[in-house]
Amino acid sequence: MSNNDIGIDLGTSNIVITMGSKGVVLSEPSVIAYNTRTERVLAVGKEAYQMIGRNPDYICVARPVSDGVISDDDLARSMIREFIMKIAGHQLLKPRVIICVPAFVTDIESRAVVDAAKSAGSRQVYLIQEPVAAMIGAEVDIAKAKGHMIVDIGGGTTDIAIVSMNGVVTSHTIKIAGNAINRSIIKYMQNHYKLLIGEQTAEKVKIGLCNLYDPSDDITFIVKGRSLLKGLPSQVLLSETELFKAVEDDTFAIMEAIRKVLEDSPPELVGDIYDNGLLLTGGGALLGGLSHLISRTLDIKCSVAKDAINCVAKGTGLAFGKMTTLLDGFESAPVYKYR
Repeated sequence: MSNNDIGIDLGTSNIVITMGSKGVVLSEPSVIAYNTRTERVLAVGKEAYQMIGRNPDYICVARPVSDGVISDDDLARSMIREFIMKIAGHQLLKPRVIICVPAFVTDIESRAVVDAAKSAGSRQVYLIQEPVAAMIGAEVDIAKAKGHMIVDIGGGTTDIAIVSMNGVVTSHTIKIAGNAINRSIIKYMQNHYKLLIGEQTAEKVKIGLCNLYDPSDDITFIVKGRSLLKGLPSQVLLSETELFKAVEDDTFAIMEAIRKVLEDSPPELVGDIYDNGLLLTGGGALLGGLSHLISRTLDIKCSVAKDAINCVAKGTGLAFGKMTTLLDGFESAPVYKYR
């Protein structure tokens, strides 16, 4: 693997980039800010994320990736280019790039990803499915005839797959993940407390208070926002139990998707998964009590991968060492899968 090779986990919420043997060199929000008058990019990543909800009308702060796929080609190209320049400067000469995509991605969506990377100066672009990348990043040996189950909960999508012999046997993707949970929290605060909160506040509440296994009324979190009744700043105390009610539907939708994949899988592989358990990766894997809730509800051993947030990105970078098992050539295949 060349030190110029770049692996990109192009997520809805965050972009994580690996570079050669250096490992993870960048992890920032997938956000870009630009001036609509001058059409100039002002900031990307953390700097742009801090502008959300604080920007004047002529400065647009956008997420070019929605539900795991590119929704704005031009902004995605600019964002990827800016991030690659941030980690490599002008010294990088046409790197090879592997980008991970959701398990169910259309030809048009995958072409948009490749075009964005090509326009950023890439020499060759490969695509790898997120569940496979997550498995590699979690150091799971997927080459054997043994079933392993992965649930990658990102910002825009939850990818669930059973992998065996370097291939995805059964998979399912749902557009319920971290961002959907944030929206549910925002909606709950509006309906029950007439309090309007923003995306960043919802994220803080989710991280600071979430307990899906054994929520308590006694543990609370101060949530600040704007009263919809008075139009003035206000705050309320939210308990773990209330937060569980807010995100309950999203949580059980994820578990229902896991159940669907198990139902569609060959019985031999389901037997392997009963022995090996289920592996959680992605930022959503860190939701308090999620692994215990899955174990209790589905009667399957469930564990959280080490460095769950960066698993997909690490696997994407490590995939360069498995190039002989990757199909090359975008024109002949919409997604580069393992043979």
